[in-house]
Amino acid sequence: MLENDNAVGELEEQLVECARLAERQVNSQFFGNRSPTRQECGEEVFADGCAVPISRAMYLGELKHTVAFQCAQQVLEQLWPAPFSIQQRYRYYPNAKFLEPVSKQEVARLIAQGCTRELWRTIEPDIVLHVDRSSLLRSVLTLDFKFPCPETNEPRWTRYREDSAYFGRTQGEIYKEALGGEAWIISPQGGMAR
Repeated sequence: MLENDNAVGELEEQLVECARLAERQVNSQFFGNRSPTRQECGEEVFADGCAVPISRAMYLGELKHTVAFQCAQQVLEQLWPAPFSIQQRYRYYPNAKFLEPVSKQEVARLIAQGCTRELWRTIEPDIVLHVDRSSLLRSVLTLDFKFPCPETNEPRWTRYREDSAYFGRTQGEIYKEALGGEAWIISPQGGMAR
């Protein structure tokens, strides 16, 4: 897709820098010139609307993703010559090998109606790089930002739990199966890795 290895290297370098920028900005906002400790990462900071506890690690991860997405949007507009998707949700049926996009409006409507069960068969990769407009359900490369807390933890794909349609599998496995292409992690400490 990109004309040469230097362009690929620059894209990778810039996206990793987006992860590092997000890490620095959010940590600085809450901890000054240091990263959170293991104990701070594990503390419950509040509960969501369903009384599910939210840890500081989860909260910080959400904030860091917001910063990283803004940065990635700018980088991809400059360096990726084809279409890309950021936080596009897809409904995926593994047995039928069927994938369909779910609009942001439909997601918002289902959440507002409390029908989150309708999102059960969905996946939401952070970034999907497409070949062209005719193949928006196919990926050249699928990327997920991971912000381990504490930073000494290894960045890794989330494994789907028992209540998931994809129980026992990892995000990376499902992304590759559903969208094709490779699936890679971007993290501030580890850079870009499978």
